[in-house]
Amino acid sequence: MRLRSGQLGWAMYKAAIAMRPEILNPLFTEITALKGVGTALAKPLARLRMERLKDLAYHLPERWVHRVRAGVLDDVPIGSQCIITLTATEFRSGSSPRAPLRIHAVDSIGNHISIVYFRAAAKFARTLHPLGEARVVAGKLEQYGEEWQMVHPDHVLKPGEEAALREAEPVYALSDGITNHRMGGLIDAALERAPDLPEWIERGLLEQRGWAGWRACLDAAHHGGGAADVDGPVRNRMAYDELLANQVALQFVRVANEKRRAAPIVGTGRLTDALRLPFEPTGAQKRSLTEIDGDLAQARPMLRLLQGDVGSGKTLVALIAMLRAVEAGQQAAMLAPTEILARQHFESLREMMGGLPVNIAVLTGRDKGRAREATLMGLADGSIHILVGTHAIFQDSVTYRNLGLAVIDEQHRFGVSQRLMLTQKAERAAHLLVMTATPIPRTLTLATHGEMDVSRLDELPPGRTPVDTRVISAERLEEVIDGLGRHMAAGRQAFWVCPLVEDMGRGDKTAAEDRAQLLRGRFGNAVGLVHGRMKGPEKDAVMEAFQRGDLKVLVATTVIEVGVNVPNASLMVIENADLFGLAQLHQLRGRVGRGAEKSVCLLIRPLQMGEVARARLALMRETNDGFRIAEEDLRLRGAGEILGTRQSGEAGFNVASDEQVSAMIGIAHDDARLFMERDGGLAGLRGEAVRNLLYLFERDAALETLRSG
Repeated sequence: MRLRSGQLGWAMYKAAIAMRPEILNPLFTEITALKGVGTALAKPLARLRMERLKDLAYHLPERWVHRVRAGVLDDVPIGSQCIITLTATEFRSGSSPRAPLRIHAVDSIGNHISIVYFRAAAKFARTLHPLGEARVVAGKLEQYGEEWQMVHPDHVLKPGEEAALREAEPVYALSDGITNHRMGGLIDAALERAPDLPEWIERGLLEQRGWAGWRACLDAAHHGGGAADVDGPVRNRMAYDELLANQVALQFVRVANEKRRAAPIVGTGRLTDALRLPFEPTGAQKRSLTEIDGDLAQARPMLRLLQGDVGSGKTLVALIAMLRAVEAGQQAAMLAPTEILARQHFESLREMMGGLPVNIAVLTGRDKGRAREATLMGLADGSIHILVGTHAIFQDSVTYRNLGLAVIDEQHRFGVSQRLMLTQKAERAAHLLVMTATPIPRTLTLATHGEMDVSRLDELPPGRTPVDTRVISAERLEEVIDGLGRHMAAGRQAFWVCPLVEDMGRGDKTAAEDRAQLLRGRFGNAVGLVHGRMKGPEKDAVMEAFQRGDLKVLVATTVIEVGVNVPNASLMVIENADLFGLAQLHQLRGRVGRGAEKSVCLLIRPLQMGEVARARLALMRETNDGFRIAEEDLRLRGAGEILGTRQSGEAGFNVASDEQVSAMIGIAHDDARLFMERDGGLAGLRGEAVRNLLYLFERDAALETLRSG
């Protein structure tokens, strides 16, 4: 009997999903329940992140093969996919072991064609045995010299079996060990178990967009041919489902946060008024601080994103917010993604506070023994007012006497559940401020931070002059190295960024290790090397030597993309700049221009370059506006690449394309808010439908928060 979630209540519903999800929806059944899916087949499916039948159902075609059914070869246009009956007349093997196997065949009126198999696939030629027997063949007709040929047919079947061949066949992303035909069969088996779920989209929106129901769209996505194209109504509806699930999940986080209680923070000015600032805060900083102060004064915890372009002064805003907490008798913590950035924040915050009576400490995974114990005791008894560190600061062993504010820097490195975990360190909920130096386009802000209020720093403080960006051909590399020598002789420092750590046999890509060796041959021990494969202490030692000025040139990969602050570094050289995204280039460029000297960024391009890469580099030369660059990066590269989610899976979309995100995320956001406000969340029939939607797209960290809440 199928349990109705309305009879269970939300807590029992979650428990039932956790124990036996297939009771509520057969698509949650594990993939090994399908006939023929044993350990051997489960491995390539796992590489495609397929664990349950719903993962098969939402493994949508990458493209479609459209075939012509023809009686004779004369009716098939060259270059077309076709289905035709052929009879093999002769098998020919070449003299060389590497030579292809050619099978001569004829159609029903005697037209000749060669069917070609290369040795790796020669076993498939057996399907054309024995000579003289007709076979139904599906493949692409090509012209080779004066003869027709078909290389590696997709299907070879006996007469009478051709009904299984589709004129429009989906082509799926595959893993070693599974064929397209097998994948299609598994997907069909999963679809047979798919129930007809209650509708979660408003009827008016369905009618306005001309969208079919969920179950019909799921079938059409795999069997609809051209109607299921990526930009067609079927895929648009499925993309909207994914976006709605994303937005509802984020709205749940927001509502859950609003129900929690936090200690209001109202600063006295005792510490912030005593700050010795080198410049008057910008209008954007003042506006953001006003918004933050308004949130902190509430009994519900702040949940705010602070977006700031490179050099816009986010650290000062964070410091003032943390000092407000200290003034109110509470503690503050700042979380950074790397040890380098955590220790740099610690030093810069301590310097900015000057002689203020504030005890600040740093805690990373590297801290052991008595020093770590002393820090933990200081947090527990409240003698440490501000803590800066890596993820180590929200481990179970870390307890705070009165944590009032958590600040997370470079938030895209952390998931929703990770950043909320820190706020739960407080007896009452802590206020949360998350920051990013990677400007996020407005559409992606909704997609990834729809549960947050947003403040933007879109002004630069006085003294920050734009970096002069130039694009230089790789042919002029020697001139660049000569210029680097003059730069060093003038007492200044430089970054040199490469796309790879080491030579991996790809001669068109520059490796950092090779470049460091070449530059050391010219400039000796003044050249340092840092990359992500180095151990923490080794990496930190090189960075500290560069910050002290002991090293004049730092050769690096993108490990220095975020947070590194060396005011004396006024030259940035980026090799193979065409391989980097716009936002990444902008972040790297932001490592210079932090001192009084005029700074230059040299983008070294290859001799040959595509139009998209050429346009990217031209835009970098034209503007220093990170928000404009982010919008263009979204258009050129896509949401997952900008946010770093193609690899991590955090907040990425499997069904919705970047164009669909841009076009529909706002509608999904409004519909999610309407659902929460008008329909009372998960109550009622639409609430049951939305629960199903959330679990169908259960891959967002926000849902982890729901499950544990």
